[in-house]
Amino acid sequence: MINNISFSTHSMICPDSQGSHTLAYTEWGEPDNSKVLICLHGLTRNGRDFDTLASVLSTDYRVLCIDIAGRGQSDWLSQPENYTYETYVTDMLVLLEHLHLTKIDLVGTSMGGLIGMFLAARPASPISKLVINDIGALVPKTGLQRIAKYLNQPRPQFATLQEVEKYCRIVHMLFGNLTNVQWQHLAKHSVKAVTGGGYRLRYDPAIAIPFKGELEDIDLWSIWEQVRCPVLVLHGEKSDLLSPQIIQKMQAKHPLTQTVTFPEVGHAPPLMSEEQIAVVKSWLLG
Repeated sequence: MINNISFSTHSMICPDSQGSHTLAYTEWGEPDNSKVLICLHGLTRNGRDFDTLASVLSTDYRVLCIDIAGRGQSDWLSQPENYTYETYVTDMLVLLEHLHLTKIDLVGTSMGGLIGMFLAARPASPISKLVINDIGALVPKTGLQRIAKYLNQPRPQFATLQEVEKYCRIVHMLFGNLTNVQWQHLAKHSVKAVTGGGYRLRYDPAIAIPFKGELEDIDLWSIWEQVRCPVLVLHGEKSDLLSPQIIQKMQAKHPLTQTVTFPEVGHAPPLMSEEQIAVVKSWLLG
């Protein structure tokens, strides 16, 4: 349930190799609160995934939920080869400079967690506390192959939001046992109305390009070894992208890493239940 707290939507311009693109974000809480939390979503998702979490944490934080380039309300990039972590990290640095933010906490789900890891590994990183949701310093190809399977399917068309919800329940079934209202929320913000009727997915199909061809494990141990801030790793018990073995190695290399495993959830815990939100809130404010 989303608290009765108001939010606002904003956008800013980020430079790129072809000129610029617009980056959108949703803001919760008091804009003059110096305690800032940034939330970054997964590969095909958007910042509205964090509405429930943001509404709860907005009593303590100014919460900024970003639509990564090519997703949500943000622009699609004119050059698909620019859908890279270099672009995403640069956009975050531009955002921080634009908003005059020098110290933040960050919650990142999957792709968003990797962006957070890259930011936390930078010299003089702005991140004080980092929550990485079901992703690690090694991303196994088996999980990537599952994602590639639905990314590379023909682009679906939807006549109704009920069809969108059915699609979300299939593609994101590893989110776990969400309520009907939660599935409806995810479905509503997953699509854009099309002129003439119907809906299409909000993310740029070109983000699938890196998932074509032969996929291999993604090794980010050298990045992880440069992270210095406290880290909370959230783990879906049934995840195919993060294993207990990877978590153990991450903790061995970075002793300030804690972990919580959520039962009966795969990739990735959606951070919409009271239990999951309470874990994040307690650790961030502890």
